[in-house]
Amino acid sequence: MPVQTPTQHSESTHDLSRKGTEAIATALRPLLADVFTLYLKTKNFHWHMTGRSFRDYHLLLDEQAAQIFAMTDDIAERARKIGETTLRSIGDIARHQRLQDSDAQSLTAREMLTELAADNQALARYLRATHGICDEHGDVATASLIETWIDETERRTWFLLEILKEL
Repeated sequence: MPVQTPTQHSESTHDLSRKGTEAIATALRPLLADVFTLYLKTKNFHWHMTGRSFRDYHLLLDEQAAQIFAMTDDIAERARKIGETTLRSIGDIARHQRLQDSDAQSLTAREMLTELAADNQALARYLRATHGICDEHGDVATASLIETWIDETERRTWFLLEILKEL
């Protein structure tokens, strides 16, 4: 990695290359869009949950949604810290998201939890891919954040899969 002169360093919060910041920001945009998509889907299912274990699932999904939403500001601010831009609108989210929305009128608890488990598994894959890009460009700060989010995502998936064993 090239060493920057003091003048270059004083103009930036980091010593990442321009190519690196562009690659990382390009990976963070769809990641942020997917996190917003998963957040809204989790809240949707939280709001529309029915059935015998309503209260338990309702509370679990509210807790998971809060954890997912907490990621959004960190992702967006990390892109800004490295001098890049981030998402600007719902339309921007729609253009970048890889996870699918759920507009279904009537899903069973099993269908909802199955969809969320699959989406969390996909998010973990996207997080790992983004981590690889950060590693490639020496961005340990973003990689460190991502490691925490992978752990949280795997925990959410674990909880959902354990519940599904009993449904």
